[in-house]
Amino acid sequence: MRTRLRATVVAGVVAVVAAVVAVPQALASPDGPGADGEPGDVVSAERVLTPTVPAATATRILYRSLDTDDRPVTVSGIVLTPLVPAPGPARVIGFAAGTQGLADRCAPSRQLQAGTEYEAPAIGALLSSGYTVAVTDYEGLGTPGEHTYVNRAAQAHALLDVARAAQRAGVGVPEDAPTALYGYSQGGGASAAAVELAPEYAPELDLVGAYAGAPPADLRATGRVLDSGPASFLLGYAVSGFDAAYPDLGVLDLLNDRGRQVIAELREQCTPDSALRYPGLRSEQLSADGRPISEFLDEEPFASRVDEQLIGRRTPEAPVLIVHSLTDDIVPFDQGRELAERWCDQGADVEFRPSPVPGHLGGYPDGQARALAFLQTRFADLPTASTCD
Repeated sequence: MRTRLRATVVAGVVAVVAAVVAVPQALASPDGPGADGEPGDVVSAERVLTPTVPAATATRILYRSLDTDDRPVTVSGIVLTPLVPAPGPARVIGFAAGTQGLADRCAPSRQLQAGTEYEAPAIGALLSSGYTVAVTDYEGLGTPGEHTYVNRAAQAHALLDVARAAQRAGVGVPEDAPTALYGYSQGGGASAAAVELAPEYAPELDLVGAYAGAPPADLRATGRVLDSGPASFLLGYAVSGFDAAYPDLGVLDLLNDRGRQVIAELREQCTPDSALRYPGLRSEQLSADGRPISEFLDEEPFASRVDEQLIGRRTPEAPVLIVHSLTDDIVPFDQGRELAERWCDQGADVEFRPSPVPGHLGGYPDGQARALAFLQTRFADLPTASTCD
């Protein structure tokens, strides 16, 4: 396969080199109210190759999940089992990738096959530790329909259900396998949403811990920072995701013709494409009345739905590590700090570590190193290092 490499800045997650490649096609996705199966059930599975993560057996899957309104959906993902597993029973990481984009070709399971997934080094490090890594593509990314970007319930369901699916995919993972969650940026929000929802949504999982790096826990606050900033295209992603999750709200009716065109273009792009095409996008140029999109977040009928996305209203039962750069320029530092405070106030076991490494991108490798150490202690059932008072 021939590739054409181009350097890009992945605003919102990490710096990557994006390759334009022939991307694997989506698996068939049988959905609908009458779809058979329970959340986590595997619909189909196929062995695939992952050139940037060679030390693993990779199984691409379709599995059952629920959307934000608890309706059945089918989500794609990939389960990677290490060629050299750690001694003892299998241990599973439910992996939530950072922002990939909105087009189906951006799905982590497809990018891992294509060799373009920027999360591959993090996944490789987890595999080197002997963990089985179950990666969700999230709802609508790699399957029919639009991606419900940063929707709290949808991403929590998709992540918990890919961990369930790893047990049912025939890859040697037992039903009682110890499990942890992992994610940064969009993935950090998914991990945070999942760990607090797990006691009611997936109580049977033996969840030993969760890493939530730079979690966008308050979308209203994040939207204000993103609007007109260097990563403002992410606000366009959020508008698209909001429309996908709540089509009856008429979110796209807030936009003018150019705004609708921009959303349509974003839905065909991966993150590097959007970062190059729309640096410093100003949302007031896209709205029908000339106001910034962030202003609509305080108005009904949108405000109530935005409020539903707040992470931190439930109490995690598993210990959580939050790492957040003090100078994060995409997801403000206060997002992680305030989430930790909300959870601590509810009696959760939280280790909050401010990162001195500058920026959202800089916080990524620092968080990864801390997460690997945290996960090692959690799977060994060692004492936690809670920073709650």
